[in-house]
Amino acid sequence: MSLTMTTKDLSALFDAFNLHDIDAVMSFFNDNAIFYTVAGDDVFGNKIEGKSAIADAFSAVWTAMSDAQWAHHSHLVSGDRAVSEWTFMGTDKSGMRVEAQGADLFTLKNGKIAVKQAFRKTRPAFQV
Repeated sequence: MSLTMTTKDLSALFDAFNLHDIDAVMSFFNDNAIFYTVAGDDVFGNKIEGKSAIADAFSAVWTAMSDAQWAHHSHLVSGDRAVSEWTFMGTDKSGMRVEAQGADLFTLKNGKIAVKQAFRKTRPAFQV
């Protein structure tokens, strides 16, 4: 990966998310990256710091929803900032499904993700 992240890199990142390939996903993140989740107790959701903790958080989504996908993703990079839009889809073990549009705002450093801030529409889960 170069010192500049591209829309092609972000597309590859989301392809890795959809393959549930944690090693490939984490190759796009700085060692001391920060991830702000879509929900949590604080105004920014929850703050997860460091590659290992972020990898655990992403893996937990795949454990909770083995069919989790970020579909219809598109990307824009401008200098050290980037945005990705997507539709999240996943079904939990009780058969409740989530489908909602969302976006990530990224801060980039040295061609990798330094901060990932996730946003997703609030939409009730439904039974499949």
